[in-house]
Amino acid sequence: MSATNDTTAASPSPAETDDLVRHAGKMAKKKAARDKIMAGKSGERGLLIVHTGAGKGKSSSGFGMILRFIAHGMPCAVVQFIKGAWDTGERRLIEGHFSALCQFHAMGEGFTWETQDKARDIAAARAGWEKAKELIRNPDIRFVLLDEINIALRYDYLDLEEVLTFLRDEKPALTHVCLTGRNAKDALIEAADLVTEMTLVKHPFRSGIKAQPGVEF
Repeated sequence: MSATNDTTAASPSPAETDDLVRHAGKMAKKKAARDKIMAGKSGERGLLIVHTGAGKGKSSSGFGMILRFIAHGMPCAVVQFIKGAWDTGERRLIEGHFSALCQFHAMGEGFTWETQDKARDIAAARAGWEKAKELIRNPDIRFVLLDEINIALRYDYLDLEEVLTFLRDEKPALTHVCLTGRNAKDALIEAADLVTEMTLVKHPFRSGIKAQPGVEF
């Protein structure tokens, strides 16, 4: 005699049915409210985006946006203000596979305590900013990542008012620009459309673990 499996699902109890009905009603109301909000959000414009804070992920998030633009076939560009001397995974990937869509300009020479030459650091920052302006002015480039520019602004290697004035007056209407780095200045945060602060909770460096490929660079 062959055994048969009873695959018929048990009917929900009255209490479970009531819960499902309440959940469906709640979600329907939430969707209607969300649809109403979205109906009034039809505009598009280039955003000024700031990633700051002591936690990790500022540059990583910016490069995540770079990959999105590449995936959509939209030209973009990177200007690195500090980590230019690093052999990073992002740079390898972009230059090796996506150079037709994304320009990569490593302008920095390392952190300020590595160069120990303020005049050289200022010159590198100025060169990076000149390249950034050239890229941002190009309306064909839809997104420009200014990686670690906030550090150059923090040390006054670049004039903040000059940067803000340029972004306000010369950035094409549909171009997005993202500025990363800790200690973003208040005026930059005020001018930005989108600001994200990365909060440090734990970091392996404090436990004696150095920066590692794939995680930090």
